[in-house]
Amino acid sequence: MLRRLFPRAGKEMPTAPTVGGVPARLPAGVRVYAIGDIHGRLDLLQAVERQIVDDAAAGTPDLERIVVYIGDYVDRGFESRRVIEHLITRPLPGFRPVYLLGNHDIWLRNFARGVDVADSWLRFGGDATLFSYGVPLDLQRPEAERYQLAQARLQEKIPPSHLDFLDGLELAFGLGDYFFCHAGIRPDVPLEEQGQADLLWIREPFLSWNGDAGKVIVHGHTVEEHPVVRPNRIGIDTGACWTNRLTCLVLEGETWRFLSTGAGGRPSGPRPTGLT
Repeated sequence: MLRRLFPRAGKEMPTAPTVGGVPARLPAGVRVYAIGDIHGRLDLLQAVERQIVDDAAAGTPDLERIVVYIGDYVDRGFESRRVIEHLITRPLPGFRPVYLLGNHDIWLRNFARGVDVADSWLRFGGDATLFSYGVPLDLQRPEAERYQLAQARLQEKIPPSHLDFLDGLELAFGLGDYFFCHAGIRPDVPLEEQGQADLLWIREPFLSWNGDAGKVIVHGHTVEEHPVVRPNRIGIDTGACWTNRLTCLVLEGETWRFLSTGAGGRPSGPRPTGLT
């Protein structure tokens, strides 16, 4: 499985993130924790949150602490409902949360709102999310009828608070020299003009782009064996649902480092293909 996820594994070392040729930085007195794609793994989310709390307790007590969740809370893992419930009911005390929208989250939101997205969503892990809400797929029925029935049952079972949470997710968040979004940006388009499709879905030409967007882009969406650090971007999706490695980027001043639920927080370069 890991070879299929990371077909170009290598030992490329990271380059410090920069803006205009100088080290990227956050405003003084702020520390940001950015958590990668969770994908229904409540156990890993709780584990990395414990690390965040311990890390913050060991630091300067008067810092403003912000936790940015990079999106894709659901699908693939079997605790998607519990992940959303946890985020709604148990925000980390003393931290300002920022919840970003991922492409899997908008799939769930659309399906629960009656939009016909079943064929694409269920092929990429939506069936696990349905199961977490107590909606197994009835494989004895024809496909179209099966999807319609699942949609109707999900609409009965999903709590209004979960729909409110999904409706309230943000597309992007900027602070200092950093810009946080789920997937990335369209190169050479100003950040304030980025479209939803690119912020949620883009891979190329963003991943191989070497330009300067005016901010360092922090993103998930594209699974990497290790977090990726480039001068213009930091990728933090380390395939938690497969690798048991949920990654958290820690930013303060001009410094950057990682927390992780598993071994292997070392930044690296290769990126896999064929995942959505």
